[in-house]
Amino acid sequence: LWLAVSDFKADCPACLPCRHIENWPSLHTLNAVDMELYTGLQKLTIRNSGLRSIQPRAFAKNPHLRYINLSSNRLTTLSWQLFQTLSLRELRLERNFFNCSCDIRWMQLWQEQGEARLNSQDLYCVGADGTQLPLFRMNISQCDLPEISVSHVNLTVREGDNAVVTCNGSGSPLPDVDWIVTGLQSINTHQTNLNWTNVHAINLTLVNVTSEDNGFTLTCIAENVVGMSNASVALSVHYPPRVVSLEEPELRLEHCIEFVVRGNPPPTLHWLHNGQPLRESKIIHVDYYQEGEVSEGCLLFNKPTHYNNGNYTLIAKNLLGTANQTISGHFLKEPFPVAADVSPTPPITVTHKPEEDTFGVSIAVGLAAFACVLLVVLFVMINKYGRRSKFGMKGEVGFSWPRPPWGGPGSRLALSPEGPGGPAAAPDCTPILIADVDDGEGSGAGGTLWVVGSSFLWVVGSSSLRVVGSSSLWVVGSYSLRVVGSYSLRVVESSSLWVERQTH
Repeated sequence: LWLAVSDFKADCPACLPCRHIENWPSLHTLNAVDMELYTGLQKLTIRNSGLRSIQPRAFAKNPHLRYINLSSNRLTTLSWQLFQTLSLRELRLERNFFNCSCDIRWMQLWQEQGEARLNSQDLYCVGADGTQLPLFRMNISQCDLPEISVSHVNLTVREGDNAVVTCNGSGSPLPDVDWIVTGLQSINTHQTNLNWTNVHAINLTLVNVTSEDNGFTLTCIAENVVGMSNASVALSVHYPPRVVSLEEPELRLEHCIEFVVRGNPPPTLHWLHNGQPLRESKIIHVDYYQEGEVSEGCLLFNKPTHYNNGNYTLIAKNLLGTANQTISGHFLKEPFPVAADVSPTPPITVTHKPEEDTFGVSIAVGLAAFACVLLVVLFVMINKYGRRSKFGMKGEVGFSWPRPPWGGPGSRLALSPEGPGGPAAAPDCTPILIADVDDGEGSGAGGTLWVVGSSFLWVVGSSSLRVVGSSSLWVVGSYSLRVVGSYSLRVVESSSLWVERQTH
């Protein structure tokens, strides 16, 4: 056939690629080769052209056809299989000479169901006696759609096992029955059994079923001239869980350890952190969804710290087994990392003392040095002045008073444990006394003695003497004295000194 393409008609929209053939008396048969060049064809009109037959696969290369007009031709029969793969919105078949037979029973069913707008057309067929009658009044016995049944609606099998499922097709005319297994990964065989004259049975055997076929739909079809019926079997393959993927942490809105797990029955999921069970909290939680055998989601971290670093293990478990996989998650560096021993050399320990210790040591060293210097100075002074008393006093020493208030010249003051002058001393023995100190040898080496009450004593001259309180007295100079008791004086060098008061 050579298609003659006339001008587009008004009923062919510009957006649809159209082919219009009209008034071509020599066009009797339409074959697949005549249409294979028009793969994008959406609208076809062949009208008043004497068309008598169309081959079953004539439109196999025209999957986009939506409108077909075959009116006013000489068609006597037409198969539904021509339009099996098309999504027709409209099929025009008026003014043809169809024979009233089982071959056009499908048209009657489509007209009843309103398929392809056949219900809006006046269709007729010619009976055996040559009379025309409306298509909807045609009555053909033993001409119906096939019936179909399967041995399993849901087939459950373990991975690696074998299984057999049966499909039965019945009807008149007897239908052809087959399994549609395109895309099935498991090994399969088909075995046909004709049990009765009106039943066509076929067995499908699955060998070494694989988990890749889980969820596959096995479809059985039964076809005859009236139409097609089908039945489906849902295949469920049980297999142990598998961790398909487990990714390292990735920062999205939150840090995410993405995972994909497969398993049937769907496995339960658990997490470990460094070998210990991980508890969900506001910081760490699992968010995933499950679709069939696939569980996909994220282990989410909200502002993790270095405490969250470590190994994360995903454990998936169902009745058939367990699977696990581990990844390392690093979020932040440790602020104070612990030094690791990476060599066989013994570690060298370095102790850093705080600054406070260094300062304290410096102070201690300074004080010790000052004390040493002071002791050396004292030792030198003692050696220089302490060998012999400058006043040459041995035993009791007398002091001359100009004119003391309680006695005449030559009075001497005695300091004893009982107080000035002993128990019989005058009650006025403790006023301020000013006297010249004489060493008794006329050397003139003397000084001024101040006695303030009974507690304070000063020697101004060659010796410096001070009494603090009533019990301790030290002389820094030629003599080293100590008060023993209230008034007793002691020369630290070699002699004991007592001062007595002389009365008239």
